[in-house]
Amino acid sequence: MKLKKLTTALILATLPATGVFAAALDRSGQSIAAFLQPGNYFEAGISVLDPEVSGHFKAAPSVSTGEMADDYQFYNVALKLQPTSNFSFGLIYDQPFGAAATYSPTALNVFNNAAGESTEVEVETQNLSFIFGYQPTENFNFYAGPVYQTVKGNVQLRGAAYGGVTAFGGYNANIGEDSAVGWLAGFAYQIPEIALKASVTYRSEIEHEVNVKESSTGAGPITAIINNPADTGSTDITTPQSVNLDLQTGIMADTVAFANVRWVNWKDFSIRPYKFGKGSEAASAAATGGLYTKGFNLVDYSDDQISATVGVGRKFTDHWAGNVSVGYDTGAGNPVSTLGPTEGYWSVGLGAQYSPAANYFIAAGVKYLMLGDATAHSGAYSIPGNAVAAQVAEFEDNDAWAYGLKIGYRF
Repeated sequence: MKLKKLTTALILATLPATGVFAAALDRSGQSIAAFLQPGNYFEAGISVLDPEVSGHFKAAPSVSTGEMADDYQFYNVALKLQPTSNFSFGLIYDQPFGAAATYSPTALNVFNNAAGESTEVEVETQNLSFIFGYQPTENFNFYAGPVYQTVKGNVQLRGAAYGGVTAFGGYNANIGEDSAVGWLAGFAYQIPEIALKASVTYRSEIEHEVNVKESSTGAGPITAIINNPADTGSTDITTPQSVNLDLQTGIMADTVAFANVRWVNWKDFSIRPYKFGKGSEAASAAATGGLYTKGFNLVDYSDDQISATVGVGRKFTDHWAGNVSVGYDTGAGNPVSTLGPTEGYWSVGLGAQYSPAANYFIAAGVKYLMLGDATAHSGAYSIPGNAVAAQVAEFEDNDAWAYGLKIGYRF
């Protein structure tokens, strides 16, 4: 079987440019597919996710939490240059991790206070990957490079789910933007004649030391700890390491099968702002009569995430190509944080590409995601003997739609 290189490249470009409602804070999937395109290449894309996530309170099963997952969009841009047959350079911008959630003021004061203020969270990251590749032969590609990352966010906790006004029910955290550097490395193998291409990419964790502006509008000893101006300290946030495995192969003329598997080390990820940590230590000591004083995290996860997507892409004419895919995400453990109460997903996706000329294209994709059911808990879940009491809501039968648009140009 012989497949032309250009035909293979065009089929690959039809993969949906959509992000997913993945486990924990995962968004973009951190693909480097653009860097593995032949020759000089540029692409830019936008992804939009429209989730519908709601549940009911464990203490009052007939009462809904209301819709809490906000719509969001994110962007990616990639440039790949091949100055010689043996050396290549890539620059990829994406927004790999994030969160966006707001609980409705009607949510029975479990996630809100008497003033109508809602529990809210917004987390944003940006990555700029510099990739240097060496191709000793047509078949092998070894690559590595630094990754520059920024992170920022805002969190507002309200209501009885966080201990009401006497504990963390009035807590606010503004995570100022911080930048840090990590790295990636990997290799790819290809046999162009049969459209075979396989790659493995490792991305390191990236350690941030951020200044978090913390305050509380509540009352009681926890609020006094959080609002103490004399006690200051930095907060460590380490975004997780990950591995991506990508595979494609020709299965007939103008047709390829593809697969992506991704592992993200969420089990070792946590966010514990400095004063929140001090307050949680006091709260855990009070709850256990001094037997447990280690406190708890604002956000953490119990399992690593593994996700997989498989599908088929086909070129129909010189101008049109398309693909179909199915996906699965394990989630990052259950129970989950109230700030992101879903546990993995199943998905189906469709993609289409129109190529007015051989050197450029416009691609669009859509995915439907069936989100996994989850039990949501507050951070106090980790206090010994408090696991059941800290479970506040059940989230079931939720879903999401993801849309993507991408343009690509070869030069």
